[in-house]
Amino acid sequence: MSSLDTLADRLGRRLTRLPLRRKLNVLIAVPLALICLLISVYAYGEVAQATSAWRQAHQLRAGLQVAELVNDVQREQGQALLYFESYFDEPYAKTRVHPDETAYLAAQSDTDAQVERVRQSFGRFIPDAESAALDNMSVLQTPRAAVADGKLPPSEIDSAYGPLSEALIDGLGLSAPQQTAEASGLEQQLDALLRTEVAHASFETAVLSAETGDANAMLEFDDAVGSLQLYQFELQRYTAIAPAADSSRLAEIGFNQYQVELTDALQGLALSTNELIIPTNDVKRRQIAHQSALDLQPAVDSESTVRLAIAQQLITGIADQSNAASVQSWWRAGLLLGAAVVLLLLWVGVLALIRRSILRPLRRVTQAARRVSELSAAELARVADEDTPVGIDGPPRLEDLPILADDEIGELAKAFNQVQRTAGDLLERQAMSRHNTAEMFGNIGRRVANLTGRQLALIDSVERGETDPELLDQLYRIDHIAVRLQRNADSLMLLAGIRDTELDGRPAELTHVVRAALGQIEGFERVRLTADVDATVAPDVVNDLVLMLAELLENAVSFSPAHSEVQVSVREHAGQAVLEIVDHGLGMSSERLAEENARLVRRERLDLAPTRVLGLFVVGALARRWGIQVTLARTPGGGVTSRVAIPADWVSPSLPRSGRSWSPSAPQPVPAVPAAVPAAVTAAVAAAFPAATPAARAVSATPVRAALPTRSPGATGGPREPEFETGADFFTPRGAGSGSRSGFDEPAHQGRGERETGAQETGAPTADSRLPRRRRTGPDEDALSRPVVDTRPTPTPKPTPTAAATDTQASPDERPGALKRRVRGATLRENLVGAERIAVRPPDPDEVRSSLEEFEDAVSRAERDSATPTTLASAVASLRERQRSTSNPKETEGVGQ
Repeated sequence: MSSLDTLADRLGRRLTRLPLRRKLNVLIAVPLALICLLISVYAYGEVAQATSAWRQAHQLRAGLQVAELVNDVQREQGQALLYFESYFDEPYAKTRVHPDETAYLAAQSDTDAQVERVRQSFGRFIPDAESAALDNMSVLQTPRAAVADGKLPPSEIDSAYGPLSEALIDGLGLSAPQQTAEASGLEQQLDALLRTEVAHASFETAVLSAETGDANAMLEFDDAVGSLQLYQFELQRYTAIAPAADSSRLAEIGFNQYQVELTDALQGLALSTNELIIPTNDVKRRQIAHQSALDLQPAVDSESTVRLAIAQQLITGIADQSNAASVQSWWRAGLLLGAAVVLLLLWVGVLALIRRSILRPLRRVTQAARRVSELSAAELARVADEDTPVGIDGPPRLEDLPILADDEIGELAKAFNQVQRTAGDLLERQAMSRHNTAEMFGNIGRRVANLTGRQLALIDSVERGETDPELLDQLYRIDHIAVRLQRNADSLMLLAGIRDTELDGRPAELTHVVRAALGQIEGFERVRLTADVDATVAPDVVNDLVLMLAELLENAVSFSPAHSEVQVSVREHAGQAVLEIVDHGLGMSSERLAEENARLVRRERLDLAPTRVLGLFVVGALARRWGIQVTLARTPGGGVTSRVAIPADWVSPSLPRSGRSWSPSAPQPVPAVPAAVPAAVTAAVAAAFPAATPAARAVSATPVRAALPTRSPGATGGPREPEFETGADFFTPRGAGSGSRSGFDEPAHQGRGERETGAQETGAPTADSRLPRRRRTGPDEDALSRPVVDTRPTPTPKPTPTAAATDTQASPDERPGALKRRVRGATLRENLVGAERIAVRPPDPDEVRSSLEEFEDAVSRAERDSATPTTLASAVASLRERQRSTSNPKETEGVGQ
């Protein structure tokens, strides 16, 4: 064993004797984290500074190319002035002499090439302002063409070229604040250097332009004087911030023979300021001035070359200083990071030794805790299982942790044992609480179910002896509320886990199951049922399937607009009976749909489920019980589509249908209109008021019957189902051909809520179609096949002169004064007019307004044609008011989505 291992063991043994709190004190994690944070911040700053220095060096080196571009622009400006002055007019010449443009074109080419070199020198780090200034160089194409044609005077040449140089320097952003004083000083030096060069270049160009003696010579002379003063100011600024050697080097621009020539030319212009502008007709003086400008051009070019060389040398020195600062920043950042890493490794080594002294005694505690955790998880899963009876194996038994020492770890083991004993007691109490809560829900559900059953029996007994239509309407409403309350009681017992065995259940057709579910909800008249096929549902599934469909239909009706339809379709797919419930209401988001579909599949405890989705909780419980697949999807255009797939184990083949459709608002032929009302008036009222509204029923006073198929006495006197057109097969019908069924036998089922049967009488009062009738919650065939009752009172049409002759004779019960006997099914409305059908969309306001205007015109014509006054206009206003007052549906009740 090496000496290092021996030292580590000795240090470890010493640390073992220390209490846990002292061991934790050694672990100064917080100071270590703070140190690491400070080092990271400082290192980040150093790296950022190094990166900034590198970018600054890159930008300063690119500034050399900008200086050359500024020099090329000034040179092109001078060539443009000379080229324009070369256009010389003889006093009596008829043509203008076209000068040589070789030098001017060469200057243009140099400028364009330098623009591309500037872009390449910056690369992707080019400043936005500099890029815009380079793009602005394209505006030179217009003044270049004007100069080539001799149409641009010197004053406009100065205006075209002058601002470009300033924009190129401003685009570098050298005056912006920097992170360090050193970086700021270098950029200030470069800015002063470039502006000094631009000022001297402007001085050179202005002197050359003033020598031409054009109409703007006086202004150009003033520009030359101003540029010289600006040059001297920028030179002083550079001298104040730059080293002495660099300042002396830049001052050499003004101390050479070419500068002397320019200064002499400026002084000569100053002595003859009154004669600077030479008239156009003074050809001789213009020739002398033009020659003077040509003689001064070599001095201007030479001075420009000297100036550019000095600027390049100084800019290179500034860029080298920036590169050195960048390298120094990178070295400083690297050393700091290295030192931080070494310090961190040393500290981690110390922490590893401390960890070793703590890990050994805690490993045993950890192993024991893991065993306890596994046992606790298994016990928790067993207790949380809602189907497992409570108290079979007694309370959960959890193993105590061994206490290995008397230090803080031993105290931790004692506390952990106490915690797990408390947790076991809580698990037992929680399981018992859930069991008691389920029992309470079950008892409440049974009580409510018994009370509603007795209530339905009492209501039924009262209805048997009552013939008053208004009182019957109120009784039907109470009956419907009791049925819905009984459905809620069934849902409550289901949530409590109570499952009653149905001993006298009977099979029922799937469409009858849907109708039974509609009888348990409010607003059933908005539901439209379409059955292409049909199937017979097993008796065991009927009750639960009715409850499931009632919850889904309740959600569809409750969360969709009052003017929209809810479509229910029955079809066959892959050997299963499939129902689709489509609404056009609020809908759900994609996340909510995924969550609800998952809740329909997975097993979930009631106390953890959201209370707002108890309806879907009931649907999911029933679907898992019978293996029915229920999925929710988004309806195109808004809303939710519920798809219920019943396995073939619970359905058997039945008579196939062909487009069988049922809806309380199904279209029917429009009844005849009394002759006393003009046809135009009737058409206007029919177009203005939907037939489902009270206003329309007031105008069209023709009794209608519910669209539900009702039983009528057949040839043998037994119940008979209306014939429907047959279509594609749903499974293979047992003993059924392609034609329609003529009838079927159904044994009478005596029990609670049974009503008398008899012949239908036209004089029986009708009930409101919004209140479907349900006599019992059991699976008997009579309750499922009974059509929904329309309980709205329908006014009896008055006889008209044109309808006196009929093909049939009134029965004895239909004669005036005859005793009206209340017969089961007599109040059902089997047919509804087409206008009473609830449309998916509301009527067009423009069409309704147009129809009303036509109706009012017809009323006016009728008043003019007849001497008797009419009140149809007031009737229309009243009908409008009644339509608005009945347009808002009531809120739904029950367990909703």
